[in-house]
Amino acid sequence: MEIFATAAVGGALIGLAAAGLLLVNGSIAGISGILGNAITGRPGAWRWTFLAGLIAAPLVAPLLHIEVPTPHHQAGLITLAIAGVLVGIGTRLSGGCTSGHGVCGLSNLSLRSFTATGTFMIVAALTVYAVRHLGLPVGF
Repeated sequence: MEIFATAAVGGALIGLAAAGLLLVNGSIAGISGILGNAITGRPGAWRWTFLAGLIAAPLVAPLLHIEVPTPHHQAGLITLAIAGVLVGIGTRLSGGCTSGHGVCGLSNLSLRSFTATGTFMIVAALTVYAVRHLGLPVGF
C-alpha cells in the first residue's frame, strides 16, 4: 500500500507541476522539448530551473526523510546507452516525450498525443514480453 501512496503522490505532483507550468508560463511540461530548447539557447531561464528541479528532487528527498527508490535492472551500460538513443529517436519521431504527450497532451484530448502514448505503451509492452518471455538479452 505504501508504494501505491508514493506513486499517487508522485503522480499528483507531476500533474500539479504540469498544470502550474501551463498556467504560469503557457508552456507544456514536455521534458524533451524543455531540454532541447534549453540546450539550443532558446530564451527563458525557467527551462534551466525546471531541469534543475528534476535533478535536485531525488537529491533533496532524503534530507526531508523521503525514501528514494533504488532502480534495479539487469541491463549493462551498452544496453542502457542504446535504449537512451532509441528513446531520443522515438521522441524526435513522435514530436514529444511521454511527459509531453502522456501527461499534457492526453489531458488536452490531443489525438496526436493519444496515438503517440498508445505507441509508447505498446512498444514498452512488447519489449518487456521479448525480454521476459523470449529471452532477449539485456546484459550487454
